Amino acid sequence: MRRRFCTDMKKNRRQSPRLLSAALAIIIMLLVPVISLLILSSSLVAGERPAGSALSWPEISQQTKPWTWWWWPGSAVDTADIARQLRIFQRAGLGGVQIIPIYGVDGWESHYIDFLSPKWMKMMGFTVAEAHRLGMGVDMALESGWNFGGPAITDKYANALVVEKTFDLSGGDQLADTLSPTATQALMAFGPDGRIVDLTGKIGTGGRVHWTAPPGEWHLYAISQRFSSQNVKRAAPGGHGPMLNPFYAPAMHRYLRWFDRAFDHYKGPEPHAVFQDSYEYRCDWSPDFFAQFEKFRGYKLQNFLPALFGNAPSDEVERVKSDYRETVSDLMALKTDPIWIDWARRRGFVTTYQAHGAPANWLDLYADADIPETEMFHLDRNPLISKFASSAAHVAGHPLTGAETGTWLGEHFTVTLAELKYLADDMFISGINHIFYHGTCYSPAAARWPGWLFYAATEMNPRNSIWHNVPALNAYVARCQSILQAGWPDNDILLYWPISDLWNNPHGMLPDMTVSDTAWFSSQPIGHTALSLWNRGYSFDYVSDRQLQTARTVAGKIDVPGGRYRVILSPPCDLMPVQTFRRFLTLARNGATIIFESHLPADVSGWGHLAQRRAEFKKLFGQVHLAPVEKDLQEAKLGRGRILVGDGEAALARAGVVREPMTDHTGLFFIRRSFHGGWNYFIANRHGTDFDGWVTISRPARSVVLMNPLTGNTGVASVRQVHGQTQVYLQLPHGGSVILRVFANRKVNGPAWTYWQADSASTEITGDWRVTFIYGGPVLPAPFETTRLGSWIARSDTNAQRFAGTARYTITFDAPALHGGRYLLDLGKVCQSARVRLNGRNLGTVITPPFRVPAELRPADNVLEIEVTNVTANRIRDLDRRHVGWKIFHDINFVNIDYKPFNASNWSLYDSGLIGPVTLTPLHVLDR
Repeated sequence: MRRRFCTDMKKNRRQSPRLLSAALAIIIMLLVPVISLLILSSSLVAGERPAGSALSWPEISQQTKPWTWWWWPGSAVDTADIARQLRIFQRAGLGGVQIIPIYGVDGWESHYIDFLSPKWMKMMGFTVAEAHRLGMGVDMALESGWNFGGPAITDKYANALVVEKTFDLSGGDQLADTLSPTATQALMAFGPDGRIVDLTGKIGTGGRVHWTAPPGEWHLYAISQRFSSQNVKRAAPGGHGPMLNPFYAPAMHRYLRWFDRAFDHYKGPEPHAVFQDSYEYRCDWSPDFFAQFEKFRGYKLQNFLPALFGNAPSDEVERVKSDYRETVSDLMALKTDPIWIDWARRRGFVTTYQAHGAPANWLDLYADADIPETEMFHLDRNPLISKFASSAAHVAGHPLTGAETGTWLGEHFTVTLAELKYLADDMFISGINHIFYHGTCYSPAAARWPGWLFYAATEMNPRNSIWHNVPALNAYVARCQSILQAGWPDNDILLYWPISDLWNNPHGMLPDMTVSDTAWFSSQPIGHTALSLWNRGYSFDYVSDRQLQTARTVAGKIDVPGGRYRVILSPPCDLMPVQTFRRFLTLARNGATIIFESHLPADVSGWGHLAQRRAEFKKLFGQVHLAPVEKDLQEAKLGRGRILVGDGEAALARAGVVREPMTDHTGLFFIRRSFHGGWNYFIANRHGTDFDGWVTISRPARSVVLMNPLTGNTGVASVRQVHGQTQVYLQLPHGGSVILRVFANRKVNGPAWTYWQADSASTEITGDWRVTFIYGGPVLPAPFETTRLGSWIARSDTNAQRFAGTARYTITFDAPALHGGRYLLDLGKVCQSARVRLNGRNLGTVITPPFRVPAELRPADNVLEIEVTNVTANRIRDLDRRHVGWKIFHDINFVNIDYKPFNASNWSLYDSGLIGPVTLTPLHVLDR
């Protein structure tokens, strides 16, 4: 059901002594949010909530806080360091950790703990118990390194590649080569006049094929498979071995028995969720593929081997390969993935799944799990790709969508909190509401700085200087997620993914579909349509063929488990499964509006039973009687609904789907969710200029509350009605973000949002700045005084040039013209974040440019303190210039962003400190 509030409940354990307490916990956790919802909805409708409550943030919880991946190198962990690090994480505002055991560290081999050994399970249990004591959660990768695999996986169960051997024989010839009777899955002979002979059963025990070719020319195909050589990546001690075959159900069962043995003999606390990382298997075949293909597609693939391997007419090749690819997708979605997901649920675990990378319909795979999880990689940050995960969650009714956040965001030790904030914003506008940093490495107190590290991370750890101000970022993420986890998605359009057109390709075996190279998406019509909708401000979720089969029409809308949508929009597509086209027409007859952009599909997809399916398609097609209704748009009435064909935006307008015009302002992006009585908007300014003006929202509003997730400030916004639409006044700096809480019928009373306007020109704060280094290393540089701000690396002090940490800048000054009052304090250039205090009062932590805060000055003797924290780059540079041996990790050790050995010795020094100029601008309240 859509109104599902909590996924961190445990299912009942099989052990009877724990059954009652587990059941009671579930009941309580179910009742609390339901009762809260009843109270909330009642008060919103009746207007009886206490005045000002609409201006309050939702409660910050373990779930609304960001979590982090927590790698355990070599699993060389102990209880003291686990407890110490969890306390640090908790104080910084993290909500939980996800344990991932990986390869180890030189010199610590005697401390290694084998994955899933009794000692490892004990360490995991201690982590869960200690985290719970601190109000945190713990998840666990259902793997060592990645992906699924390890010592339990032998060749038969390992990820595999098809081996195709061909032989040409003339009439009267026998095959001279010998073939393995056990390894050969099919031996097929293709002769003149379309004759096909199955020779699989004619392979003798010695490998000889007992068959003489009849007259004519014959082409033989021998099919077997081989191990792809893809082992578990970055495996931990006890976890080495081949990756399993993701298309072969017995492999998944065998793999999970490894975990059964560990958990069946373990009685301690267990993690909240188990996780599968993104698809990096190397596989295109399985031992039972022929049998599974026939079961799913209804014909024998053995009879069409020439087409499968590209040696047939192009249409046949494309269609047979399409069927092959669809079968792979079905095997994952219906066979292997449900095995591990059902296993986890039976044991009481929530499931988190990164389906991207799989050569399958991502929407079906993501939707199988409780928490679909996406990621963005370095500069490949396409929200339209991340929307696959959030769409699957929205359509299936899963309340959370996760995101691996910070993978190769930048080069090691150079990533700023601002960059992390912008990345989080990109995730939020994609529909993500459960951030996992990528990530944090366990590091014992005894390890020399910079401690233990993971090669592809943002180094979100307390040894990185940026950690000093991480609590401000974490508070920001928690506030945003407290809103984005509340209520329900509010998207108008189900955007159909015509994956059959992608599968209908004569080249290769399986498509390469990743989040880092997205040409597979952007080059397809769905990519073009999604980008157009996105840029024009339409809200949508993707939907798959399989998901459409459960859709129904309710009150003219399309109802799916996660909610209701106004229309279904199909991008231009040539091929469509007949069952999907049939479903579209059924939905329309029952009152839905179905839009086909540009044209109706021309044909069915695939090869099996083609004539029969074409006949049905033609019959269905004949029921659609289109007539022009306006330029570039046709309409067919069908039952209580209709089919629209032509220009997509014209069709949406005719269907009454309203866009968000705010996206006409360059750089403004949004995500919208509903609650009883209104809507929440998250809006990010991802452009390089500030925005100051009115924005139109598509939803009706009597009142709007503005909420700043960086500062926590809230207030009633200025609102006006223009041509029947609501406009809200926004002041949003570049890189900034804001939440609008929109109330349809409720008049919210409370403090108004303060809009500021500059009164006159800015004045620079000048005088003697006292600079004291207060936190960091390798040693604290000597304090100094200056009248001219600049990077501290420009000083002759070598300790300053290699310093990573925090310095306090202090100055005493008078207000301009000795006029106290409200000013805008602009710090100018800051490298890279700062805490600001004026006259003993904290003004906040600024982590993104523009580094500005409003300030109340007294006429004279104002004391300004600015604590500036830089990135760690210069300190790492110093280590490499001095050839300090800190890169001590097994496996890949430590590489740079180009996967070359990391070496910072030739880096230029990174500017650090308060560069300024620091200025004051008089402010007055803008009356709106």
